[in-house]
Amino acid sequence: MNPTDLWRLIRPLLFQLDPEQAHRLTLSLLARWSALSAGRLNPDDIARAPALATELMGLRFPNPLGLAAGLDKNAEAVPAWQSLGFGFIEVGTVTAHAQPGNPRPRLFRLTADEAIVNRMGFNNEGAAAMGLRLERLRARGLPEVPLGVNLGKSKVTPAEQAADDYRQSFERLGELADYVVVNISSPNTPGLRDLQRVDEVTRILDAIQGPNQRLRRPRPLLVKLAPDLADEDAIACARAALDAGCAGLILTNTTIRFEGLASATDGLSGGLSGRPLFARSTDLLARVRAAVGPEPVLIGVGGILAPEDAAAKLAAGANLIQVYTGLIYRGPGFVRELLRGLAGPPL
Repeated sequence: MNPTDLWRLIRPLLFQLDPEQAHRLTLSLLARWSALSAGRLNPDDIARAPALATELMGLRFPNPLGLAAGLDKNAEAVPAWQSLGFGFIEVGTVTAHAQPGNPRPRLFRLTADEAIVNRMGFNNEGAAAMGLRLERLRARGLPEVPLGVNLGKSKVTPAEQAADDYRQSFERLGELADYVVVNISSPNTPGLRDLQRVDEVTRILDAIQGPNQRLRRPRPLLVKLAPDLADEDAIACARAALDAGCAGLILTNTTIRFEGLASATDGLSGGLSGRPLFARSTDLLARVRAAVGPEPVLIGVGGILAPEDAAAKLAAGANLIQVYTGLIYRGPGFVRELLRGLAGPPL
């Protein structure tokens, strides 16, 4: 039985569970598999097709499709993600201090909209715990694809100390990552999105660049922005990030705008991902690309649920793309479905 057929059988059962319970169960199974398996792929796998490979930021990506941050906050199942065919994997969001996140319920399916709302609040085991896990992973020679680490601000840290908080996380994790993302755009940590200002972006990146430049191989840094920023504010933040030495940006995080949904959302708060995010995230991606020119690396994420969505992100200016919600709704065969679409019909 292929993964797509298996998913058709399993999905109705998982979707009867509470969303967070289903997520935890699935991740636990993938983590157990990952402890025993490396997830290495054969050279003839579509995920290793030479036509899909690209080199960016001094890294070789076997294909342009990555796992977005948020699905594996503690880097528990990295080999499993590699086995699904992802060309790069982003873990986190991780914070300097371990934290439980927001009260439950905090994860909601909007099935009619093929969307998810989360208000998880950066629940994670902290940078020290992730560091130990990544050290064990690197000792196994894994992963064989670029690994990104997404950093957030600890909830207990005051906004005026945000730069130091990000720096602490980087000092523990930077050398274990292939690239590092500064997440200042989640809607679920109070005051975090207030850091999406030119002065704050510069301050945080300056704090990280100190220890980064002391590494034998400084890591590429990216900043992840929200779709709810006005175009001019997003472009200003993007330029500030690039001026501070960033290699690029991730566009976009989740949205707090719930207009036009088929699902009932009365009293619901958090970040919306999935199909409703596609139009705005792709439009902002195109606008930022037009403003910053062809050189910076842009990673497009938000609402990819079909091969044509992936192609549209690339056409809008993305060098790389990421998925999260699409994987939840489409299942494990979704990765190679997208890659076959990007590779085109066989000659």
